[in-house]
Amino acid sequence: MSHRFRRTALLGAGLAAVLTAGTFLVACGSDDKPAPSGASELSVSGSYIPLPATPGGMGAGYLTVSNSGGGDDELVKVSSPEAKSVTMHRSTGSTMEEVEALPVPAHGSLRLDRGGNHLMIMGWDRNPAVGDQLELDLTFAKGATITVQVPVKPLTYRPGS
Repeated sequence: MSHRFRRTALLGAGLAAVLTAGTFLVACGSDDKPAPSGASELSVSGSYIPLPATPGGMGAGYLTVSNSGGGDDELVKVSSPEAKSVTMHRSTGSTMEEVEALPVPAHGSLRLDRGGNHLMIMGWDRNPAVGDQLELDLTFAKGATITVQVPVKPLTYRPGS
């Protein structure tokens, strides 16, 4: 075997080893850093607002906040650029009370639905109609803010029916 061919073969083998090692390191490493075990990982689903019975009147908002993370969190504020105020309420039996925060447990969810925890939306900028969307900004104790577009549904709407 010639000296030139042997050097080319050795360089080729060395290059193959470097590329293989690089591929292995890329496959084993990741820029995606997992959330710390005590962090919350929040998402919102199933949001809707039944059309208020009185045009421009008080409306209710319903949604589910899911937390797939290992840390508890709390919904501490809800606002909308399209309404004067949005407040959080807890209903138990026949009583309803405004609350400052609603818990979102680790690996759990916060459900806002009819007859339970819910949002009250007051002072609409315009009379909503079925099919409109209202922007809600949900602020959490650990600093996250999630903006959702919530559809206005018929007053009699029931999810899953």
